[in-house]
Amino acid sequence: VQLQASGGGLVQAGDSLRLSCAASGLTFRSYSVAWFRQAPGKDREFVAANFRGTNTFYADSLKGRVAISRDNAKATVNLQMNSLKPEDTAVYYCAASRSVIMSSVTRDQAYNYWGQGTLVTVSS
Repeated sequence: VQLQASGGGLVQAGDSLRLSCAASGLTFRSYSVAWFRQAPGKDREFVAANFRGTNTFYADSLKGRVAISRDNAKATVNLQMNSLKPEDTAVYYCAASRSVIMSSVTRDQAYNYWGQGTLVTVSS
């Protein structure tokens, strides 16, 4: 199983950015997928998740500014981020799991497959 994240870069505050994660080696439609991020010196934190193509979940602090979507035919999961702020600067990781339960979608320990991360830097 491989997850390949892309789309990060240097943007200005207020800009939008779309991250993508391409999955291979798995029956993608059977998996829950999520995005996490880790800022310098901080723990990894939950951003958004799509539970088996049905329910979506968002970090309370990011609701209204981010949107997760998936394309099962292309085995990709995207994260649209709007109105970016300097505090959104982080490495963003995509993750996947077939066994995660709905009550655990926000926990990074629940995911067993991870992408390599893509760096998002938001300048003020």
